Parts: sequence; C-alpha cells; structure tokens
Amino acid sequence: MNTQTGVWTPPATLSETSNMAAFIRWLQTARGLAFSDYDALWTWSVQSPSDFWQAIWDFYDVRSPTPHTAVLEHAQMPGAVWFPGAQVNYAAQVMRHVRPDRCAIRHQAEDGTLTDLTWDEMQQQVANLAQALRGMGIGQGDRVVGYLPNTPQTIVAFLAVASVGAIWSLCAPDMGAPTVLERFRQIAPKAVFTASGSDFGGVWRDRSAEVQALLQGMDTLEHWITMDAADGVDPGQILRHDWAPLLTGDAAFAPVDVPFEHPLWVVYSSGTTGSPKPIVHGHGGIIVEHLKLQGLHCNLTSEDVFSWFTSTGWIMWNAQVAGLLLGSTIALAEGNPSYPDAGRLWRFIEAAEVTSFGSGAAWFTGCMKAGVVPRDEADLSRLRMLGATGSPLPPEAYAWVHTNVRDDLWLAPIAGGTDFAGAFLAGNPMLPVHVGEMQCRALGASVLAFDEAGNPVEDEVGELVCTVPMPSMPLYLWGDDDGERLHSSYFDTYPGVWRHGDWVKITPHGGAIIYGRSDATINRHGVRMGTADIYRVVEDFPQVADSLVVDLEYLGKPSCMILFLKLAEGEVLDDTLRQSIISGLKARVSPRHVPDMIETAPDIPYTLTGKKLEVPIKKRLLGQPMAKVATADAMSNPGCLDWYDAFARRYLGTD
Repeated sequence: MNTQTGVWTPPATLSETSNMAAFIRWLQTARGLAFSDYDALWTWSVQSPSDFWQAIWDFYDVRSPTPHTAVLEHAQMPGAVWFPGAQVNYAAQVMRHVRPDRCAIRHQAEDGTLTDLTWDEMQQQVANLAQALRGMGIGQGDRVVGYLPNTPQTIVAFLAVASVGAIWSLCAPDMGAPTVLERFRQIAPKAVFTASGSDFGGVWRDRSAEVQALLQGMDTLEHWITMDAADGVDPGQILRHDWAPLLTGDAAFAPVDVPFEHPLWVVYSSGTTGSPKPIVHGHGGIIVEHLKLQGLHCNLTSEDVFSWFTSTGWIMWNAQVAGLLLGSTIALAEGNPSYPDAGRLWRFIEAAEVTSFGSGAAWFTGCMKAGVVPRDEADLSRLRMLGATGSPLPPEAYAWVHTNVRDDLWLAPIAGGTDFAGAFLAGNPMLPVHVGEMQCRALGASVLAFDEAGNPVEDEVGELVCTVPMPSMPLYLWGDDDGERLHSSYFDTYPGVWRHGDWVKITPHGGAIIYGRSDATINRHGVRMGTADIYRVVEDFPQVADSLVVDLEYLGKPSCMILFLKLAEGEVLDDTLRQSIISGLKARVSPRHVPDMIETAPDIPYTLTGKKLEVPIKKRLLGQPMAKVATADAMSNPGCLDWYDAFARRYLGTD
C-alpha cells in the first residue's frame, strides 16, 4: 500500500489473471460487449439485468433439463420472477466438481486437529443420507432443521436435504432452546439434526438439555437424527436415527430437479428485537448470486482453499459453503477463534493451506488491539485475499493488515445481509483498494445512496437502497401470506425500492463507505452521523478496547448522547482520556457530536452475527423493558445485558 495516498493497487499477476478479467474477455468474445472500466460494466449489469444474469448463467455453465422462458419475467419489487421454466438443484451444482482424492472440506477442531473430507467421500455420504431421508418420507417442500456446530457433517446434512428438495434451516448450538424454538416453530419442521455438545474455549459445552427442549417443543417433528450418543435425551414419540449408520452404503447421488425459485433454506433476521423474520431463498437465486459473488468478486476457483470464520447461526456459514459451488476446498475452523490465544486463526490459515480467508470486522480489530502480529504467528505466503464483514472495518485496520500480515495482500471487505444472502458492496481483484472503503458496488446490485427526499446522491451519506431486483432476494417470509411483513421490512419507505437500513456514501471513484445502521443515527442539532464515524475516532485510542454509542431523543427535550467504553486491560477512564476522546471527536467528527455522558462498561453487547446492539440498548434507555428489546440467546455475550439493564434503571430513575 502507498502510505502517502492510502491506496493499494493490485499487481498484474492478480488483476489480469482474475475471474473478473476472464468474465470481461468472455463478454467481448461471446456477446460482443466491451467496457472501458468497471463502472461501465456495473452500469450495464444493473441497467440490463436480464442480459447480465443470463451472462452469469452461461459463464458458469448453470444447467437445467428444461429451458427457461425468460430471465426476469416480472421486474417489480417485491414480486420479481426469475428464470421461469428452469430447473436446478444446489447440491447438483456442487457435485459437478467432484474429483477423486481432492479435498472438499477441511476441518480444524479447536484443539488443532485437522481432518479432510474428499469430494468423492462427500458425494457418497450425501447420497447415502439423501436415500435415508427419502426412506423417512422426507421430500420436496418438507422442512428439515439443524442445531449443529461448524463441522463437515453439518454441510453433508444440508446438501442431502437440498438434494431431495426439502427446505433447510439451521441454528448454532450456542443459542438457547427458547430462541431456537422461536425460529423453528414458525416453519413446522418434519425432522431435526442435532449435536448434543461441542468444545468452545477449551470447555465442553453440553447442550443435551437444549436438545431435549427442542424435541419437546416442536410438535410437528417426526424424525430426530443425532450426530452423537445424546445420552439422557428422550425422543418421546419422535423416531430417533443415529448419524453414522445413515452414511453407510453405496447409494447413487440422485438430486431432484426443482424449479429455479423452489425454496432452498430459511434464514432468520437477527432477532435482537421482535420476532425474527423467517426469510426464504430459492435454489436458483442463491446459485447465481453466489457464483457471481464468490467467483467474480472473491476470485475463487477450484484451486482455492476458502475459509470464512463463522458460526452456523450467521449467513456467512451459507456464504462459506458456497465455495463448493465453484469447486473450491472450504476450510472450517470450529470453536473459539481466540483459544488458546488471539493468534489461533492465523495459525489455522497456515495449517489448512488457506488461500482466501474472511471473518467479522470485529475479529480483525480485536487482533489489532491485542497486539497480534500475524506474520510472526504463521507462514501466510499462500494467502491471496482477506475479507471482512459484519460491521465496518475501520481505516486503521487496513494499514494494520498491510503492515502486520503482508503488504501485497488484497484486502476486500464486503457488505450485504442475511436478508438476500448476498453482497451489495464487494471486492474486485482488478480495482485499487482505498483505505476505509469497500472497492465497488457488486455486479447486478443497483445500489444507490438516497437523501431524505428519495433522490440519489454521490459523495454524501444517504440511505443504502437497491433499485433493481436481484435473484437472491427473498421469495417471501414464511407465514407472511399477504406479503405485508416483507413489504414493511424493505419496501415501505421507498415504494418499489429495497431499503437496506444502512447509511452509505458512494465515493467519486466508485467505492463505498458504510456508516452504520440508519436506525441508529446520531442526530445532533440537525447534523446526522452514522455510529461508525464515532467508533473510528474512539477506538483509535489504545486505551479503548471497544465502544458503543447511543443518541437518546425525546419529544420536546434535548437529546442525550451516551458513549460506553470497554477499556483495555489495566486502563482507567481518567480526565486525561476523557478529554482526549472529546477533543478527538470535536476535531475528527464535529463539535456537535460530543457525548453528554461517557461511561465504562464491562463489555460491549454483540449479536451472534457480530453486530453491536445499538438499537436495543437505545430502546432500553428510552424506557422499554430489556426483555422486550433484546434476546439473550441471540447474542454472543448476553452476560453483559444485566449491567446495561442496571444502568438503564439508574439513568431512568426506576431503581
């Protein structure tokens, strides 16, 4: 990276040999289309969505036994109809890449043990399990759920379910039974896969009681498949099946062809407030979106080893599995990313021979704060790309990566969402990386920044919207028969336009900066700022490990901005630090965005998907009960909620 300009330029060995460059050459040869730069390519992709998504279909040779009669039959949002007549299957697209003796899934247990599952082994296990599922009477449209850790077995289960046309849904085993039931009950599952425990942080976490509660709490269950002995768990009237015997045999892999928009899985909104939305995505939409995202924007090929550190409760688990669609080996790191120390995942990258790695932005900043020097932890010479998501990656993390990992490494943060299982903003191996920015708007994603009047703005912060449908957008929300919940969630602000709920600025050179959630805006004396503006300044102080800011606005009363600090070990909030933070905010944000209160907290609350609980804490401080605004089992660190609840009582004078 050029330290004076803050710009990293991709070497020709990356840009000219990338999948994006190959796609551009293919468009010229196969379609007679030439583009002067990426912006011209992006503009074509959103102005001619039918031509673009057909090009993705053809470039990646997606196959259907029946022809589609159109690409985008109805272009309205919601209600777009994609590839009518086409038939596909996600698992079939994966298994096109089976190569004997090549690794499909590499897994590292928390103790460092590495195991490989080859492509032919994976295909045989999926075929045998699919045959067993058919024997249980499970087929197209049935819902099958999993309460499982990040292991190869979980992926085998998913692929088997998809191959028979059933609908998959997954929750992480660190979630409590009430939270899982709040999700799974909505979709009335016929079968459940479970693991009754896993290692985390060097401790065995027994989840037998949670498994028991799940079996008792879903009255539509007919079958329970357990990955382990599950001693002491009583299935009652539900038929129990042990995992290992279901994988034996030599069944043929026989996926069922389903319509392009047949449901593939149900994923859930974070659930930190209200009932989580059960979001339904289709086989075909996910296939083409993930081929585009992982193939073009992440530059994955069949020669890559791809890993994105994730729990099974985050949409990045689904995105990680998508590496298989391109024939990549995917590498799973199970357990605590910081056990036995903060260098664990960097050593995993070396041990698993990872070439493309991603994680939540909070993990990178945690490594930076902990003083980790990755290049001293492991040989990272195979690594070609680092990705980040979940929250904005601060500018100082860009410099940290190029100083402490490798100065020639492609850093490609992305921003998207569970809602459409894709990315609006992404990387591009042919473009420069500007510090603090995501490189580009993703192909096919008509992302704009809207002002309050609904007009597009450039180089100004506005609402992130998408004005053209994408194939992976929700088919519907489960149980939302009249479509009202889907409409109110994404389309009620700007009719016919997807409102994502983030503040974004589109930069003059085509990059983008996320400024946090638009419903967590800091509005001081009419000047709006995203919370990320505050965090960039506050978390630049070495004494601050993490922070949370809320702006409390009352009708007819002045607003109150409260800044919560989690201090680094051994640090204290004295007058010097307090004044330094205030001075930094005045100089780097604005004099108006100075907190009325600065408080130290034992921890900063996060969801399981790595997002700070800004809105729930704000609502609690406005007087709503904690039980109504936050769900402990949807959090990665629920123990800190009691502290915020006590603070709210003191603040509100209700103690």
